[in-house]
Amino acid sequence: MQWMGYIGLTALALCWIPQSVETIRLGRCQVNLAFLILSAVGSLSLAIYAISIDDLVFTLLNTLTTIGALINVYYKIFPRQPRV
Repeated sequence: MQWMGYIGLTALALCWIPQSVETIRLGRCQVNLAFLILSAVGSLSLAIYAISIDDLVFTLLNTLTTIGALINVYYKIFPRQPRV
């Protein structure tokens, strides 16, 4: 059943890629800031918990989703200024 965990890990981690690529390309994030912050805090907390129980699948999943959320938080708070 561990392979099911890796399928879920892959799907959930990959879902942040299109959003993060678009955010970096545009230099700003259009996703709600409260959602991004809650997502980052939640996935970081779950990553810490997964490390404490030595669960590789959930450690990787929550570490990757934390990174995706934090990229978007950064561009939400510090949008790139348009070039003139």
